[in-house]
Amino acid sequence: MTDSSGLPSVKRPLPEHMRLEINHANSLKSHQQPVRPWLVQKFGGTSIGKFIETITGTIVQSYLPSYQVVVVCSARSSESKALGTTNRLLRAAASALEPGSIEFIEIVQDIRLDHLNAASQHISDTDILKRVQEELNHDCDRLKTFLQAVQTIEEISPRSKDIIMSVGERLSCRIVAGVLEDRGVETQVISLENVIEAVFDVNALDQNFYDYLSRAFATAVSKCGHRVPVVTGFFGPVPGSLLTSIGRGYTDLAAALIAVGLDAEELQVWKEVDGIFTADPRKVKNARLLNIITPEEASELTFYGSEVIHPFTMEQVIRAQIPIRIKNVMNPTGSGTIIFPDQSGEMTPSGRMTPPPSSKVLLENGYQLDLSRRHPTAVTIKDNVWVLNVHSNRKSVSHGFFAQIFETLDKHGIAVDLISTSEVHVSMALEAGVNEKEMAKAMQQLKGIGTVDVTKGMAILSLVGKQMKNMVGISGRMFSTLALAGINIEMISQGASEINISCVILESQALQAMNVIHEELLSNIDIVAVKSFS
Repeated sequence: MTDSSGLPSVKRPLPEHMRLEINHANSLKSHQQPVRPWLVQKFGGTSIGKFIETITGTIVQSYLPSYQVVVVCSARSSESKALGTTNRLLRAAASALEPGSIEFIEIVQDIRLDHLNAASQHISDTDILKRVQEELNHDCDRLKTFLQAVQTIEEISPRSKDIIMSVGERLSCRIVAGVLEDRGVETQVISLENVIEAVFDVNALDQNFYDYLSRAFATAVSKCGHRVPVVTGFFGPVPGSLLTSIGRGYTDLAAALIAVGLDAEELQVWKEVDGIFTADPRKVKNARLLNIITPEEASELTFYGSEVIHPFTMEQVIRAQIPIRIKNVMNPTGSGTIIFPDQSGEMTPSGRMTPPPSSKVLLENGYQLDLSRRHPTAVTIKDNVWVLNVHSNRKSVSHGFFAQIFETLDKHGIAVDLISTSEVHVSMALEAGVNEKEMAKAMQQLKGIGTVDVTKGMAILSLVGKQMKNMVGISGRMFSTLALAGINIEMISQGASEINISCVILESQALQAMNVIHEELLSNIDIVAVKSFS
């Protein structure tokens, strides 16, 4: 490098005051750059198995210019949940307890080959592919060794089962991160399997525990810097084991707690449906997509047969005023359904409920809740229901009569969905999947307090809508519609919240019932969320 005279130039150090001024100016410039808000995206196992190209090539990358994206992965499933990695891992754990069994070795090998094939199919860069394959082999080798140890000691604790299950999410994250890197996105795999360091009592996993988790998750994710965190839905070690204390919905919960800890602008749950509908679109041809729904309605729909998102998971993000959006991996540009609370909004003089002040997402999309329109939101069916009838052998019943019934059912692990009572009679709709042997034992025990019978092949029909609780005559219209269609009602129940009216009908008439109710009460009304053009 030369100066204007043609002689070599000498790079002299800047005076101290000039260096400080330049550093200060650069510092101000960096602080003035907008900080991208956090966005948490959760992907299910079947979506990762079937649509990884869309997830990594379209969905995640389309949000990166505007958001700091966090990707949360379930264990990969190539076809369905039943054939998914988690279920195969649980079968491997059971096999390892059988003396002389080698089935678990075969299962691990199948899982290994499944993930290696997926990596080679979707990753073209040889260096990235080699690294991912080495990581997958390492994880599977460790799993095989762990299962062999289980077979040797002939014992598996709940914590050990958690360790076995955690492999599924880790393998899934390895592939997703590798495919993203193959497409030029810098990533970092974050495993949450050892993130819980504080000691908690298994009987006191209260809100303090989940607040701790959200902070711990956020700390782990925040360390990624500019890289996209690809996070395991599995987390631990949870007191009493993750599967026992939390259940199979732990991936959704992990995503929700990450969103809370990061104060994310939105939690997106990506499924293979466009969102939440007024009825199951596979069964009701005129079912409409709901742009927005309240958490209370979403919880009721989940409980009564529509797979939305676990109510407890919703509670964690909703209490932090973070919207949840249900979106479709097969339709990335669709608006989806937003689950957002309305109780912190304000009622305008015209009777409209404005969105809560923090609901930036709703305002940007031009939606507002309209609680002046009192009508149902959706109808749903829960199949495979049993009805248990207990008729007291006395002229009247006491609180002890009910106590005996519920103590007996609890003893045999039988859950009740709905209950209807009269002076000497109790009818209960039991949760789907009743164990027949336990049911027989419970009935034998209940015969000591009265006449007992059970009816199978029933279904629960539920009409849900927060706006309908002040709508006069809605119950009458619902039941008269069913009567005109020749559908007999076994029992009726209305929740204290008044946003759900349910009845038990024959399962063989469930499809007809859902269609006639939708046609009469949901087809000719305006949508629940309206565009605001003011």
